[in-house]
Amino acid sequence: MSLFTKIAEGEIPSYKCAENDEFYAFLDINPLVKGHTLVIPRREVDYIFDMEDDELARFEVFAKKVAVAIKKAFPCKKVGEAVLGLEVPHAHIHLIPMQGEKDMNFANEKLSLPSEEMQAIADKIYQEFSK
Repeated sequence: MSLFTKIAEGEIPSYKCAENDEFYAFLDINPLVKGHTLVIPRREVDYIFDMEDDELARFEVFAKKVAVAIKKAFPCKKVGEAVLGLEVPHAHIHLIPMQGEKDMNFANEKLSLPSEEMQAIADKIYQEFSK
């Protein structure tokens, strides 16, 4: 069972931003910027392009709804999307609020935010997602 599967099942705590029966979104614990969110399928699948077409389409539509919530919670020019997937063997999408393209550079130093602030960020996104 992957780390992300354990997070989606609640075995490992996370800062939940959005969820439905198929997908789960939570804050990246090493964010590039405030609001950096990961979106995963609840079903354990390593590679995003191993997903069936209809599941992948629903995954992207869910991610879009999360991105809209992020943009409302953290006004930015755009919410960038990145699919890397080498560090954890579970398909996932990074959603990152951007003021400029440099905000998507994964070589940038990561933020270290206190848990209270992380929870406040997640709650803000979750509230926008739930509207």
